[in-house]
Amino acid sequence: QVQLAESGGGSVQPGGSLTLSCVASGLIYSSGCMAWFRQVPGNEREGLAAIYTRGPFDGGSFYADSVKGRFTVSHDNATNTLSLQMKDLKPEDAAKYYCALRYGVGCSFQSSFDEWGQGTQVTVSS
Repeated sequence: QVQLAESGGGSVQPGGSLTLSCVASGLIYSSGCMAWFRQVPGNEREGLAAIYTRGPFDGGSFYADSVKGRFTVSHDNATNTLSLQMKDLKPEDAAKYYCALRYGVGCSFQSSFDEWGQGTQVTVSS
């Protein structure tokens, strides 16, 4: 059974930093793309950062404008760990953060992702 387990969430002051991790276990097939999303209750889920994990674009990443320059996504193939380094956090970054995995080719925030984690909460307040 495939599981994605996020960790690293917590409470931080504005301007602070956090690093989220997501470990994928039980994989039978290699992922093609992994991504981070976030959601605030009552709002739509927002794609933040994604990275290709195999294929000709392996290692290539892209970001939502809202986090570009502040967030960095990375993936360790050896440990199947997806990370999200977040700096200069703002109150509007507070949300539940989810990692997701897609097996197929192509990757965008609108793609259909096959596996999802349970999420980790990030709070940003002074």
